Amino acid sequence: MDRRRALGIGLVVVAGASFASGSIFATLSYDEGLDWLTLLGWRFLIGAGLAWLWVSLSPSRRASVRGLSRRQLAVTLALGAVYTGNAGTYYAGIETIPASLAGVIVYIYPVFVALLSLRFATRLPGRRPWFALVLAVIGIVLALGGVDVSADLPVEGILLILASAAIYSVWIVLSARLSGERRDRLGSDVPADATAARDAAGTTAVMMSATAVVFAAMAAIAGEPLDPRTVPSAAWPYLVGIGLLASFLAIQTLYAGARRIGAAQAALVSTTEPVFIVVLSFLVLGQRLAPIQLIGAGLILIGVIIAQTAPRPRGAPEPATPLEAEVEG
Repeated sequence: MDRRRALGIGLVVVAGASFASGSIFATLSYDEGLDWLTLLGWRFLIGAGLAWLWVSLSPSRRASVRGLSRRQLAVTLALGAVYTGNAGTYYAGIETIPASLAGVIVYIYPVFVALLSLRFATRLPGRRPWFALVLAVIGIVLALGGVDVSADLPVEGILLILASAAIYSVWIVLSARLSGERRDRLGSDVPADATAARDAAGTTAVMMSATAVVFAAMAAIAGEPLDPRTVPSAAWPYLVGIGLLASFLAIQTLYAGARRIGAAQAALVSTTEPVFIVVLSFLVLGQRLAPIQLIGAGLILIGVIIAQTAPRPRGAPEPATPLEAEVEG
């Protein structure tokens, strides 16, 4: 495995762990009396603030933002609005159905991404990754096992989670295309003078800003403006945590990782997220791991290993040289 591919996989795994922390921080925040809209508003306000701070610390990152064309800026802002739909439907859905069931449903999104990538991005090469994808999906169901489906579940909650998976799939593929990915190349293969949005830091800062503005507007319309005086003091550490890890770090690393390995591969690798959710739930919330969950976690990891150790078929896009602005900046 070459250095660029390994770096891309590592970035996506970090993104998965960071996104997983969001479920833990959300649970702890709800216990302090926050609702999903207030939580998401502060999550992205903090995440966007940290992203712009990160951009301001590097001349190359500042230049990348100034270098965005009007079209790129418009698309990036639109992607931020699209992400609002993903986060909003998911967190609204888990208010009505068990979070574990929501996790099972939403993680059909790698299948959606793989299918969308057949037409709009770099497809999974060969048969081995598709087998690994099936194995990972089975592992997700087992890792998030123990769900009580005997009770009546509101259809609207299930539909919200399905909508979240669909919206997230579209967001990943569109983000990959913004970075320059196409069916015959990865985002990292785009020439330096091309029109793609190459720098993850600047692009994701703009995206999160758009997401934050939309959620802030939604909260104001709902009669619950984002007033720091209304946030319980005990909830602030969780809001900072979800803003730092599940927003700033997660979205930065996912975007940068997908540029290196492609949207479909990134979605497959990100199926490690339920493993992190299970482990963090045990460590932070004291939830014990059932044997079936351990088996499922193992299948997920095996699936990712199978996919990422597969030889690349002849003609499949190869990653290019790392961007110094992202690796060293």
